[in-house]
Amino acid sequence: MSLGPSLLVQALARPQDCLGWTLRQWELLLQQGRRANLLGRLEVAFERAGVLTQLPPGPQKHFDSVRRVADSQRRAVRWEARKIAQALQDLKMPVVVLKGAAYALSELPLAQGRLFSDVDILVPRERLPGVEASLMAEGWQTGHHDAYDQRYYREWMHEIPPLQHVLRETVIDVHHNILPLSGRIQVDAAKLLAKALPIAGWPGLYRLADVDMVLHSACHLFLDGEFDKGLRDLLDLDGLLRHFSTTPDFWPALSARAFELGLARVLFYALRYTGLVLHTPMPAINGDLLQAGPSAGVLRLMDAVFLRALQPDHPSCEDGWTGSARRFLYLRAHWMRMPLGLLLPHLLRKALRREPSDEATPAAPAA
Repeated sequence: MSLGPSLLVQALARPQDCLGWTLRQWELLLQQGRRANLLGRLEVAFERAGVLTQLPPGPQKHFDSVRRVADSQRRAVRWEARKIAQALQDLKMPVVVLKGAAYALSELPLAQGRLFSDVDILVPRERLPGVEASLMAEGWQTGHHDAYDQRYYREWMHEIPPLQHVLRETVIDVHHNILPLSGRIQVDAAKLLAKALPIAGWPGLYRLADVDMVLHSACHLFLDGEFDKGLRDLLDLDGLLRHFSTTPDFWPALSARAFELGLARVLFYALRYTGLVLHTPMPAINGDLLQAGPSAGVLRLMDAVFLRALQPDHPSCEDGWTGSARRFLYLRAHWMRMPLGLLLPHLLRKALRREPSDEATPAAPAA
C-alpha cells in the first residue's frame, strides 16, 4: 500500500501541526473532510487542541457553519428519540438505540461534532408487529411497497423497511438484529438485548453494553460494504475504544464477547485497521484473536483493499486500485449477507431495476 496518511487523518491526529499549512493544503483538507462527513469532528479536534481560534479566517467560517449544523442535528435526534420513546412507551419494553443516536443520547465524547440524520433502534423480533403498529400510529410510514422489497427486509435482513415520518420526514430504522438473518455470520440478538444498559435521563431507552457497542460498530463497518464514509465509521470505532478502554478488564472482556457472539474475525479487522490508520492505543493482537484472523495471504489482500477503502472518498486520497478495492468490498459484503442462491437473483434484480429515488433524492448521511 503506497498511499500515505491523508491530510484529514494528519489533521485529526495532530491538529496543531496544521497552523503552518498553506492555503492549498487547507482547501484540500476541507474537501477531504466534507467528503468523509468529518468536518464537525475536525472542528472538535481543533477545539480540543486549543488552536481553533488560531486557524485562518476561511477555515474558521467553514467550522462555524458545520458546528451549527451539528448542533441542529443533535437537537433533532434528541427530539426524535423522545418521540420514539413516547410512541413505544405503552409496549413496556426496552428500546435499544443504536449507532449515532446512541452516542449522542449517551453523551459519549465521539458524538461531539458528529453528523447524522436517522435514528436506529433494536427491539426483540417477536415484538416487531407491535412496534411497527405503534410507530405508524404516530405518523411513521414505510416507503417500500414493492412485494420483493418487503420480502427482502422481513425474511432475510436484520431490520424492517425504513419508516419515515409523514410530517417531519425523519427516518427510523427498526432492527431486530445487528446482522442479516440470511448472512454467513449469525448473532444471537437476545444476548445483546440481555446486556443492554439504560441511558441516563431517557426513560425506556437503552444502549448496547460497552463491548457490544464496539462490536456492532465493527460489524457496521467491516461487513456492510459501503465505504464512502468508511473513515467516519473507523473514527467511531477509535472513539469507542479510547473511551471504554479506561474501564478495567475492557480488552479481555471485548475479546471474550467477540468469540461468544461469533465476531472474532470482525474484531480482528477492527483492531488492526484502527491501529494502522488512526494509531488507536491498544494491546497487541495475539493469542486466540490472532488465530481468528485470516491467513497471511488473505491478510495481504485485505490490507490492500481496506487501507484504500478507509481513505477519505476524495481523488487526492486515491490511486489506480482504489475503485477496484471498493467494488471488491461491496461484492464481499453481499457475499457475506446472502447465500449464493439468494444473492445472484438479488444482484440481477438490482441491476435491472432503477429506483426513482436514486436520481431524484441524494442519500442522507448514515447514522
